[in-house]
Amino acid sequence: MGRSADLPRTAGSFDGDDAGCTMLHVDMDAFYASVEIKKRPELRGRPVIVGGTQRGVVAAASYEARKYGVRSAMSMSQALRRCPGAVVLPPDRAAYSAASAEVMAILRDITPLVEPLSLDEAFLDVSGAIRLHGRPGLIAAAIRARVEARLGLTCSVGVAPTKFVAKLASARCKPNGMLVVPAVRVLEFLHPLPVTALWGVGARTAEPLHRLGVRTIGDLAVLPFDTLRRAVGNAAADHLAALSHGIDPRPVEPDDVEKSISADRTLDEDLTAEADVRRELLRLCEEVGSRVRGRGFAARTVGIKIRFADFRTVTRVRTLAAYTDSTAEIFDTAADLYAGLHLDQPRIRLVGVKCEGLHEAALVAEQLTLDLEAARPDAPPRTAADRAVDAARARFGATAVRPGTLLDRSEHAG
Repeated sequence: MGRSADLPRTAGSFDGDDAGCTMLHVDMDAFYASVEIKKRPELRGRPVIVGGTQRGVVAAASYEARKYGVRSAMSMSQALRRCPGAVVLPPDRAAYSAASAEVMAILRDITPLVEPLSLDEAFLDVSGAIRLHGRPGLIAAAIRARVEARLGLTCSVGVAPTKFVAKLASARCKPNGMLVVPAVRVLEFLHPLPVTALWGVGARTAEPLHRLGVRTIGDLAVLPFDTLRRAVGNAAADHLAALSHGIDPRPVEPDDVEKSISADRTLDEDLTAEADVRRELLRLCEEVGSRVRGRGFAARTVGIKIRFADFRTVTRVRTLAAYTDSTAEIFDTAADLYAGLHLDQPRIRLVGVKCEGLHEAALVAEQLTLDLEAARPDAPPRTAADRAVDAARARFGATAVRPGTLLDRSEHAG
C-alpha cells in the first residue's frame, strides 16, 4: 500500500487528523460467522464456514477459514477441499437480521443519515452529528465500542471525505480496526492501490487497462483521458477518472428502500414429498419474515422459486389484499402458490421465498379483521407474537423458538 500504510489506523480511540472526513463506512467483521461464533463460543479460533449444503455456496467464512482461501460465493465443495477441517453451519438468517437491526439502531442513534448496503455494512454522513458527538474519528471509535459492548461483535470503520474512499479504508483495516483518510491525504492513500480497487473495474475492465500498463490507481490518474476513453468507453472513463482523483460527490441516501427480501436453499437431497417442500417453505418464510420485520418493512407481494433436479426453474408471485409482516401469512401464501403448481412427484433441488413491494410498516394502517380467533381480547396479534420470537432468537439464536414442524425427529423424540 506504499506510503498510505502510515495513515492513522487504530483499534481504539482516535486523536489524529480527521478534518473533512464526514463520511463513514461501517463494515461488520465476518458478520454471519461472527454471529454463529457468538452463539457457540467453543468455536472461537476455529475455521467456520456458513453456507448451504455440498451443492450450495459459502455465505460467509471466519478469518481462520479465509486463511485457507475460503471466500464468500465459493462452492461449498471447493471450500471444503481447501479447508477440510472447517466447521460448517447452516445460515441462521433470522439471527443475522436481528443483529443487523441492532447495529443499524446504534448507527441511527448517531445520525439519521444512514444508508445500509446490506445486513452488515452501511454508510453514514456525520457532518450534522459533530456538534453533538464530537469529531468524525471519535464518532467512529464510539460506534465500534458500542457495537462490541452491546452485541459482542466487532466492526471495522473507514473514515474519509467521500463514500468511495471510506469503503476502501474500512476494507484495509479489517478485522476490528479503524482507518482515517484525511482530506489532504486522499491521493496519497488511493494512488498506490491496485486499479481493481476502483468501483467498476472487474476482470473485464482491468484487461484493457493492464494492456496499457495501468496497474495502480495512480497509473490511471495520469493516463491521458482520450486513451482511457478509447479503452473503456465514455461513461466508464468519466467515472474512473473522477474516482482516481478522489472525486465522489454521491451523498448518503437513507431512503434507498430495498425492493425485495428473499431467501433460498439448495437441498442435500432432492425433495419429492409435498410435506417436505412445505417444511422448507416454512423454514424460509421464518427467515424472510424475520428480516422483513427487522428492517421495519411490510410486504405487499409474496413469491416462491422452485428449481427441479434438471435445473428447470419456476417462479410464482401473488399480490396480497393488504401489506403484511406476518410469518404465518407469508407462509400461507407461499404454500398456496406451491399447491397451485399441481406437481406430481417432482424432484426439487432448490426452494426459495421472497417478499416484494416493501413499505415502511409504521406507515401501513393495520387492517381490521373478522377473524374471531384473532379478535379475542386475550389473543396477541400475529406480528406481536412474531416480534417476541424475533427478540428471543436475537438473544439466544434461531433454534430458541421454532415451529414444531421444523424440529428434527430426534428433538421430537426427546
